[in-house]
Amino acid sequence: MGRLLNRVFVSVAICVGLFNKTANAQQDTAHKTSSVVWDLQACLAYAQKNNIQINTLRLSAQTSEQAYLLSKAARLPNLSASLGQTATHSTNANPVVGGFQTQSTMAGSYSVNSAVTLYEGGYLRDDIRQKNLELQSANLNILQSENDITLQITQAYLNILLAKENLVYVRDLVNSTTAQVEQGRKEYDAGSIARNAYIELQAQLATDKYTLVTAQNAVRQNKLTLKQLLQLPISDTLDIAQPDTVIALEAVPALDQVESAALQNRPEIRNGQLGIDISRYTLAKARAGYLPTLTAAGSLSSGYSNNQSIDYFQQVDNNFFQRIGLTLSIPIFTNRANKTNVENAKIGIAQSRLTLLNVQTTLSQSIEQAYINVLNAQSQYDAALEQLEANREGFRIAGVQLSAGAVNLVDYLQQKTLYVQAFQAYIQAKYNAALSIRIYDFYMGIAIKI
Repeated sequence: MGRLLNRVFVSVAICVGLFNKTANAQQDTAHKTSSVVWDLQACLAYAQKNNIQINTLRLSAQTSEQAYLLSKAARLPNLSASLGQTATHSTNANPVVGGFQTQSTMAGSYSVNSAVTLYEGGYLRDDIRQKNLELQSANLNILQSENDITLQITQAYLNILLAKENLVYVRDLVNSTTAQVEQGRKEYDAGSIARNAYIELQAQLATDKYTLVTAQNAVRQNKLTLKQLLQLPISDTLDIAQPDTVIALEAVPALDQVESAALQNRPEIRNGQLGIDISRYTLAKARAGYLPTLTAAGSLSSGYSNNQSIDYFQQVDNNFFQRIGLTLSIPIFTNRANKTNVENAKIGIAQSRLTLLNVQTTLSQSIEQAYINVLNAQSQYDAALEQLEANREGFRIAGVQLSAGAVNLVDYLQQKTLYVQAFQAYIQAKYNAALSIRIYDFYMGIAIKI
């Protein structure tokens, strides 16, 4: 029995050293993998460049840009040309010699036409300004989508780090328990320990192996989540870089400071403000429908026919004429169309204001929740670290007591379970704290880094 206890004590020392060994083991694992290693910045850069939703919004922004350019061009005069060539074949009565005669003629007409709007109640000016704001809004939509994918990728990235750290720990735990079982088998065969003690060791090994399978599945699932966010092909492999540290021990910015910065700079807020301005220009354009429109037009024309004795160039010169004119269009009765457009535009302004208010409220609530999450996460991290240190020391003492015969194997395994649970709670709290502080800082405009 004493020899078994001595060997168990050695195994205990191995388990106690697992916590300090975790980081080095993770680095070794990263070097051995054959897959492409991504750091967080590479993931974010790739997503911002290749994400389908973001690229769709970029195309929408290009469409808005074309609409803006078109609205600016509406102020310029248009210009068109037309060329016509006509062949006529007819049978006509001949009053001189009697009977009928067949005649064929060729004729041509040429013209150049242009028109320009001189006054339209400010519609074109307001349309240009509105289209410019819509282009800015489209670009803000891109930024907002990039912010959303940034948070999603950061969370997925940290989840992988958590799962990998837990996997390394559990794998070493299985190795330690396997060594314990092997030594226990030898002692049981030699008659130094009872059968129930050996069975307890085997049961613990089975539990640790099940935990290992769960940890491996967690790594695979979290990698798949990140891969899907990056929208990588199925054939591509993915692994991530292990940072030196994920915990940033820094003061938490005040809630009102972060909220003030977010309400001034976040793209969804600026987009909501633009929405109100865009709606106001819609109202201005609707009111322009009550005002008259003045347009100027001009044309140059000429033509010829071969049934005349004058040559072609002389005909073109003789038939050349110029026309210029002004047209004033005054709306008198439009079947309530203008009034309806104005009232709908006013409703649109009210809706835009409510949309902005809703965005501001939602953002403020999200920031406040992020602030609470940071405080809770940091408190949980401190408590988890303290719990880990206490259970690690308790586990070490239990090993010493087991070797001295002061506790039985069941009590020792219970203390080992507490240590395992404390370590898993610690790494969960560590990565939760890392994520929460980065999300909170991100609201203030600080770029996410690990």
